[in-house]
Amino acid sequence: MTALGSNALPVPAGGRDYDVAVLVPRFYLLPMLCALAACPVTAAAPAEAGKPLVYCADASPEGFDPALWDSSSTSNVTTQIFQGLIGFKRGTSELVPELATAWAVAPDARSFTFTLRPGVQFHSTPQFTPRRAMNADDVLFTFTRLIDPKLPFNVAFPATFVYPQSLGLAEMIAGIDKLGPLTVRFRLHKPNVSFLSYFAGSFAAIHSAEYAAQLLAQGRASAINNQPVGTGPWRFKSYRKDDVLRLQPHPAYWRGVQTPKALVYAISREPNVRVQKLARGECHVSAAIRDVDITALSGHPQVRILKIQALNISYLAFNMKKPPVDQRAVREALDIAIDRNALFKVLFPRGDALQAVSAFPPAVPGFNRSLKNDYDPARARRLLAAAGHAGGFAIDLWALPISRPTNPNGQLMAQMIQADWAQIGVRARIVTYEWGEYLKRANQGEHHVYMSGWSSDIAAADEFLTPNLTCAASRGGIKFCNPAFDALVEGARGEVDEAKRLAMIDKAQVLFKQERPWMTMAHSSVYIPVRKDVRGFVIAPNGSVDFEGVVRD
Repeated sequence: MTALGSNALPVPAGGRDYDVAVLVPRFYLLPMLCALAACPVTAAAPAEAGKPLVYCADASPEGFDPALWDSSSTSNVTTQIFQGLIGFKRGTSELVPELATAWAVAPDARSFTFTLRPGVQFHSTPQFTPRRAMNADDVLFTFTRLIDPKLPFNVAFPATFVYPQSLGLAEMIAGIDKLGPLTVRFRLHKPNVSFLSYFAGSFAAIHSAEYAAQLLAQGRASAINNQPVGTGPWRFKSYRKDDVLRLQPHPAYWRGVQTPKALVYAISREPNVRVQKLARGECHVSAAIRDVDITALSGHPQVRILKIQALNISYLAFNMKKPPVDQRAVREALDIAIDRNALFKVLFPRGDALQAVSAFPPAVPGFNRSLKNDYDPARARRLLAAAGHAGGFAIDLWALPISRPTNPNGQLMAQMIQADWAQIGVRARIVTYEWGEYLKRANQGEHHVYMSGWSSDIAAADEFLTPNLTCAASRGGIKFCNPAFDALVEGARGEVDEAKRLAMIDKAQVLFKQERPWMTMAHSSVYIPVRKDVRGFVIAPNGSVDFEGVVRD
């Protein structure tokens, strides 16, 4: 592979160069109409007072390089600092221009060309002063870094790019071409109807190649993760882990300087603490609250509660390499031993959460409505006996250490599941760790079963299946990896005929339910409380937060 700042990635053997066509597939027509017209984006109207804005966050970010992490706690921070080529229209799944003003997609969905926005400035920080505006070199560095381990920067700072790896991004891309100072083309080995949406993901945020080169020359490449430089409306100021993060307005932001004089993340793991701080006015927006907290805040004269039916799911994932849950019959037995009806009455008393039966919510096209969850302890015992575990066994059950809308109380969920499993002779030891440690240990495969979840901005099956359940996402085999499932998902990703694509997604869900790599739990509404003096805040379809244009009266 080529060095930092070069003009193109060479095409691997067998790769082909596809010219960009004027025509595009039908499934891209609406976003293209906006993109090719370079739809204008206007800044929010300024407020008179520059009051600071305080957000009560539920967990610390794992780091500040969006390419390295895939948790919502981290992306809720990095999306204030960084931007991608395209984004989402606020509160919707509609793709709109961001650092690119236009894009063109070849009819075969194998070539994607972006025209970059001129004059976009990177942040100036105590460590870095940019000497030029964003250009194609920054896009080239950003994405070469994600797919080429031999890139000098990656040699200096070896890293695992979790989401790109889960997508199989390196295997998808045949080449990246710099066609001009503000024009970049991506070429794929195979058609991918979902590829355009990847550029709106937080992992695809554009880094400064100039800053990276400076860090590399200084022997400080790893600082890209703790001294971030982006193009977003907010720039990094200071951070104390598990306590407070401070951001300040980017004075050269291309859509206009933010009005609040500071954006502060007050980090509080306990939901009750966040609710109390919001009620007292110590923070102005809070991370999503639990059902049980809604009543406490709903009558508050200075608080309003926003709600969205999010594209999300919670589940319990098995370690596919660790006995005895490496056996399909054991996974099914543990799944059908859970009394979900009883669990939902306790954890979701408002009754607006849905039981998850597939890998994505019913609102996503292609959802298989024939699937269902069973509760059958007697059959679970028979399955265990047939698998050689008539006497039961002991396993670890990892409880989520933070509150999430789809899992508001991980400890309580674990205790209820523990009691259900005891009825079939399975002895569950409940384990938990601090959030960062929990994620690290789970990725290393120390668990039998651990609680997790996923959310998406886009109502597309591929957004749930590919980064979580394909072999590319397996991480050493601890996650699900099934060639037949992969073939269906990959086939759907490259199929431009919608009916054929949805048929493959339907079959993939049947195979998923048969193999049971997850015990699917819940799809939930997301409730975010906001002080009434806050204007401009809108919940995203995945429940994330965006503070651009948000002000306090």
